[in-house]
Amino acid sequence: MAASSLPLDLSAYPKLDDLQIGHLRHFYNLAFQPDGEWRHMGSQEPAQEFLDAYRYQLATMAYGAGATYYHRTPVLRSVFKSLIRRLIHKMLLRSTWGYWFCASHSGKMTDPSLEKLREPWADPVVRENIMYSGHLLLMTSLYAMLFDDDEFEKPESLVFDWNPMFWGFPAKFTYDNRSLQKAIIAEMERNKWVGVCCEPNAVFVVCNQFPMIAMRYNDVRDGTTVIEDVLGKYKAAWDKKGLVREGGLFPDWWLVKQDHIVPPRDVAFTAWACAFMNTWNHELIESLYAKQSQGFITNIDGQIRLQTTLVANAYRQAATASSSTTLSGTSSDQEVFSKAILQAKQFMANPNSPKPPVPYTTPTFGYVVKWLSELGKEEELNGLLNYADQNLKPTWEDGGLYYPRNDTPLNENLEWTHMDPFSGNAAIGYARLNVPNGQKTLWEQPLTRQILNDRPWVDNLDLGDVAVVRGAWDEKINALIVTVRGWDFLKAPGKVALRPVARNLPAGSYAVYVKGKLTHEEDVQAKGSVQVSVDVAKGEEVDIVVLQV
Repeated sequence: MAASSLPLDLSAYPKLDDLQIGHLRHFYNLAFQPDGEWRHMGSQEPAQEFLDAYRYQLATMAYGAGATYYHRTPVLRSVFKSLIRRLIHKMLLRSTWGYWFCASHSGKMTDPSLEKLREPWADPVVRENIMYSGHLLLMTSLYAMLFDDDEFEKPESLVFDWNPMFWGFPAKFTYDNRSLQKAIIAEMERNKWVGVCCEPNAVFVVCNQFPMIAMRYNDVRDGTTVIEDVLGKYKAAWDKKGLVREGGLFPDWWLVKQDHIVPPRDVAFTAWACAFMNTWNHELIESLYAKQSQGFITNIDGQIRLQTTLVANAYRQAATASSSTTLSGTSSDQEVFSKAILQAKQFMANPNSPKPPVPYTTPTFGYVVKWLSELGKEEELNGLLNYADQNLKPTWEDGGLYYPRNDTPLNENLEWTHMDPFSGNAAIGYARLNVPNGQKTLWEQPLTRQILNDRPWVDNLDLGDVAVVRGAWDEKINALIVTVRGWDFLKAPGKVALRPVARNLPAGSYAVYVKGKLTHEEDVQAKGSVQVSVDVAKGEEVDIVVLQV
């Protein structure tokens, strides 16, 4: 006979905090907008060519949701499967990838030797464009790995419908996850394994990390070793060219025709690359952090800040010249910092100072917090997140938390004010939801079919109905623990009727507890299920426990 009250201390099972819950709900709000509506997601550059485009936001939300499911709430399969599936759906809309037809013409910015435009093509993944295809490959590989679902491994499961209404000839380009992977590998080989081009003629280090992570997940599913061969050739190619440049930073990009490395101008692409290269190159990434972060992340009088490129580079130059300061981590030298601020102000006041080559502000804040999150730099990460919460206008809408766009880079004191939709919608949320070495752990210990076949999980829960606060399986006592909270903003009716189902349970007798009280007992066969009925009021937090007795 089961106890009438729950004989279990739930405080031992961590919960998501309110900010993490808010980020997840914002992901949901954006993902489930009607097709063609992109509220809060508009980018600085109107044709989806820059770094805050839809594709980067969608991918980062998928990676954040995947990390949450894997590391924090591993039984909430239905919640995260539906969310990531919807983000993939958005990724396949023409408004996300249609920019490529124009970009495929190429241009002088990434190919200075170009004399005339190339013949364009609409297929967004057959050649180049790893800044889209690499993310799509990882999103669909992540989906398959996390949920053991082969939807995107089936022939013609990835469809690119090129259908402008009044221009050109309609066409459909069809792939699946593995044929997409083959197209990417063919492009890597064509560029002698340095990587696939993002824009025509330009290979970025960061964008090639995502498809390689996907190959690792696919290898685990297929029992193959594709990534070993690809990674060996990739490392050898960059060893030859020199991945680590002056100050420990990675190249901004490599121009293929010219065989020219464009040196790093700031920490942005390096931080973004490190956040994901940590999967397979942890020792290098960890060893470079101090040099890479110097000047860009400061701790002056206990105030941790992200500095603009002008200030950071001035700090790095002054630190290098100083006998008392070295490139050794978060910058805290007040004298050097004051000199850097003065030098940056003088540069900005000089009308003859060169202007940036691109008239848009890079989403550096988002890149850096993702990097700090992955490397477990908690003091620096919390400092920057606190700064965002105090100065960058955190906003709540329909239960979701985001930071609204602000195109102004700095205030008069050269303090950070810029907020782009990539950082504000996705990257800050990702940083809060990820855990130290989160991507590295996913690389080393991806979920297998056997793990998912054995693990109990919860079905019939959705972020549209309730906030998910906790979701755990304790195999020592065979207890499935879920905590949900009613959304405060939902209108009538005042309660949401939930019917969650605990699936894949080991054989045995189970007691079901709702709000700490026994509701019923049930015997199940191996891999059996138990359904729970519960009404959740606005703002009410409800614990649901299915416990073997």
